[in-house]
Amino acid sequence: REALERLAHLNETLDGGIALKRRIIEDLRPSSLSNLGLVAALEILLREFSARSELPIDERLERVRLGPAAQLTVYRLVQEALTNVAKHAQARLVRVTLEPLGERDVRVAVEDDGIGFDADAASGASHGLIGMRYRVEAEGGEMRLRSAPGAGTTIEAILPSARVDDAQAPSDAPALAA
Repeated sequence: REALERLAHLNETLDGGIALKRRIIEDLRPSSLSNLGLVAALEILLREFSARSELPIDERLERVRLGPAAQLTVYRLVQEALTNVAKHAQARLVRVTLEPLGERDVRVAVEDDGIGFDADAASGASHGLIGMRYRVEAEGGEMRLRSAPGAGTTIEAILPSARVDDAQAPSDAPALAA
């Protein structure tokens, strides 16, 4: 009997460890991003966020050409911006845009109609915002934050497009092995 209880406990511990490993791997690079591409991964993220938060999302997601690291940067920026909306914004609507800007750049933006904040006063206060800016700049891009009390918030990033020979595949499709 004691051996069976220990075996059951070990099995539960092993299952917990496997689940933790899967969560860690998923946190490093979401499987939807690797398997489905950026647009589909963002659609899933937005659908799940909208269901949890009960906030409508106006999504305008277009095909763009970004390398794998830049795709992850866009995904994480949107994810963090949505986390901030849920925690702080008291918004009624969120708009997420992903679009090419000419041949050279890609624009991603998360806008909400929430309560906003004094962006100048909060410029160094949020680790999430600092992390977003660092990720975007590491990819050669630029991030802008616009907000004011009572006027909502917009987080926008402009990232350089990948050249055709740099990108594995368009961001809305997974890379295919040859």
